[in-house]
Amino acid sequence: MSNLSSPRTSETPLAIAQIGRLERITLGERVHAELRELLMSGELAPGQKMSLRSVAETLGVSMMPVREAVARLVADQSLEVLPNRAVRVPLMTLSRFRELTAVRLAVEGFAAEEAARRRTSQDMVEIKRFEEAFLSEARSPNPQADQAVRANKELHFAVYRATSLPTLVGIIEGLWLKIGPVLNFDLKISPERLRTGGAPEHHRKLVAAVEAGNEAAARNALVNDITGAASFIESTGRLLD
Repeated sequence: MSNLSSPRTSETPLAIAQIGRLERITLGERVHAELRELLMSGELAPGQKMSLRSVAETLGVSMMPVREAVARLVADQSLEVLPNRAVRVPLMTLSRFRELTAVRLAVEGFAAEEAARRRTSQDMVEIKRFEEAFLSEARSPNPQADQAVRANKELHFAVYRATSLPTLVGIIEGLWLKIGPVLNFDLKISPERLRTGGAPEHHRKLVAAVEAGNEAAARNALVNDITGAASFIESTGRLLD
């Protein structure tokens, strides 16, 4: 019996260790996903600071998964650590913004074309759902800026997912991690921007073109949406020289 019980005793710590490790990975991924979403949706602004402890308390997790998630985002240059060990969203320079915008026009314009060529009926259901969510805020007499910027992001990515090209979507996510916070300067700076900024019309044309399979029109609508927002953001004077 001792020969039978001994292996079980030795295997038990390993099994427990594996369960604990999986849990840490799960929590780390959760925190990383939550922070990524906030950055890409424009719900965190350039220069905004946060403490690791406040993030941990808000998400109800320990410090370890928060440190792991933040370290990954710092490596991606989506967050930066200050000398006092606080974390903040990087400030954006005008030259960096223009660089990212130029790349977005090329990559996301291509994605719009591919979406028009490849989209399915189920893709269109998702795309229209997020377009309506954005329009709901744009038409509201008291629009919620946080909801608007999130709906804007979700609409764009519903289009990009319709390409059925995960690698392309991943590239665009990397761009939005860096450009997303600057969307605060567009949709959040004034509720009027939701109605007068042109985004609802650009979105309408984009959705219609994707549904019709019109690749050129889809790219054109997407390009106009990005350039319209970029021009306004530059005009605010909030980008660093």
